[in-house]
Amino acid sequence: MPRERGNKVIASNRKARHDYSIVDTYECGVVLMGTEVKSLRAGRASLADAFATVDDGEIWLRGLHIPEYDMGTWTNHEPRRTRKLLLHKGEIIKLIGKTKESGLSLVPLSMYFKDGKVKVELALAKGRKSYDKRQAIAKRDADREMSRAAGRWAKGRRD
Repeated sequence: MPRERGNKVIASNRKARHDYSIVDTYECGVVLMGTEVKSLRAGRASLADAFATVDDGEIWLRGLHIPEYDMGTWTNHEPRRTRKLLLHKGEIIKLIGKTKESGLSLVPLSMYFKDGKVKVELALAKGRKSYDKRQAIAKRDADREMSRAAGRWAKGRRD
C-alpha cells in the first residue's frame, strides 16, 4: 500500500482567529490511540473548546473532542481525554517562558494529516477585547471592498 502524501485537514478552529491575536504558530505531533486515529480518518473531531497547557515541562492538549470509533470494542478511547503534544525541548522551553511572563495562551488552530501522521497547528495567542474584534472586522470589510473596487476598475467598469 503506498504511503500518504500531502496535507489533509481534519478540523479547524476558525473562532480562535477571531477571538485571539496570533503571535506565533508551531506544528506539533500528538500522542494518540489507534481508535482515535481511525475516528480522525473518518474526519470526525472538534477543536471548539480545545486549549493547551504546560504541566511539568510537557505540553498537553485539553478539551479536544474525538468521538469514539464506531467499529471499536472495549479498547475504545474517551472522547475528551487529555493528549500529549510532541515538540522539541527548545520549543517547549520557549513556550513555557512566553506563557508565564506575558500572559499568552496556547490555542490549537487546526488538526491535519501530514504524510500520514496527525499534526496540530498550535498558536501562541493573545486574547482580543471586543473593540479589537470590531476593528478587525471593519478592516477586513474595508480591504474586501477595496479589492472589489480594484477588480471593477481593472475590468473597465467605473461605477
